[in-house]
Amino acid sequence: MTSRRLAFASREFRLFWSARFLFLASHYALAVVIAQYVYERTHRPLDLGFIGLAVFLPRFLLALVAGQVADRFDRRHVVLMCRATHLAALCALFLAHLGGPIPLPVIYTFLAVTGAVIAFDGSASMAIVPQLVPADHFTNAVTWNSSAIQLAMVLGPAFGGWLYGFGGLTSAFVVTIVMRCISVLCIASMRTRTEKLDASPASWATLMAGVHYVVKNRLILGAISLDLFAVLLGGAVALLPVYANDVLDVGAKGLGVLRAAPSIGAVAMSLLLARYPIRRDTGQKMLWCVAIFGLATVGFGLSQHFFLSLFFLAVLGAADMVSMVVRGVLVQMETPHHMRGRVSAVNFVFIGASNDLGEFESGITAHWFGTVPAVVLGGVGTLLVVALWAKKFPEIRRYSS
Repeated sequence: MTSRRLAFASREFRLFWSARFLFLASHYALAVVIAQYVYERTHRPLDLGFIGLAVFLPRFLLALVAGQVADRFDRRHVVLMCRATHLAALCALFLAHLGGPIPLPVIYTFLAVTGAVIAFDGSASMAIVPQLVPADHFTNAVTWNSSAIQLAMVLGPAFGGWLYGFGGLTSAFVVTIVMRCISVLCIASMRTRTEKLDASPASWATLMAGVHYVVKNRLILGAISLDLFAVLLGGAVALLPVYANDVLDVGAKGLGVLRAAPSIGAVAMSLLLARYPIRRDTGQKMLWCVAIFGLATVGFGLSQHFFLSLFFLAVLGAADMVSMVVRGVLVQMETPHHMRGRVSAVNFVFIGASNDLGEFESGITAHWFGTVPAVVLGGVGTLLVVALWAKKFPEIRRYSS
């Protein structure tokens, strides 16, 4: 086993990684399919914003409870129940489609269930990784875990756009249901080692323990809040259906490629980081990469050429990958085992806010100012956030993994 793939020496990590990739690839494929379906139905950017809001609200409301669940129950069982629940919800949506055009409230209800599932699944999945590999393989595992996300974001959207463009909604549903079934079977086959979980009486104090820990640890607070505000403002991905259909004129298949472009850059960066991990001036490099993320967002917003847009999206994804890996290692290594579920839940709230609430913010600003100004202003806002955080959180500048 080469140094780049140390984590895969563990059978449990191989199963976990495969299940995570299949779950996320089907998730991102569905994201493209649902966004295109909704935009074809209404042609309103605001409705695309409501997609992000529908996923965000349950993630936000349930995140702290999900973190406590991840610290009190077998994390494999939590993930398994989440995957099975979402599979059932997807089957129900498929049955609704077979009855005719799917009403928008039904779609938003499915997305709300998705947000609730992600709240519990995300906290448990992030906290379980240290149980799957030896301690000296953990950084490599975080890198590959992040690469599963990015690889899914490359293949999932392109696959979803292709399925929808050539086979329609029925094909997209059938294929993603099969992928979800395999993911559930992989998790069911895992045998994780049991570590001591939190056995203290459940209370408001234990529920809020993750929040208190993050607030007191300025390094963790600075790192995850940087991601929150940077991606919240730079959420160009939510408006890709508008760019694909109205600006670049490439339709559903082109939308899939556009959605995949950030992850192509991210996967390339993850392979580079697996071979050459960041060992010095980690925090400073993270700040620079978030700034590059903002610049690439501005470039994409102004571009009216398909391949140039793909380039800026790929750069955006590569820069975000560095931030994701640094933050993932930082949060887990700075948190004791019995707190990882709750701290991961807080981290997940920030991630959920930056991604899903960022989609809502993008839909609103596009509705007010127009699509291109909304994306450009968001990128400029990201640059301002980096400058402010570099000054307010010197702990980030000094951090070195």
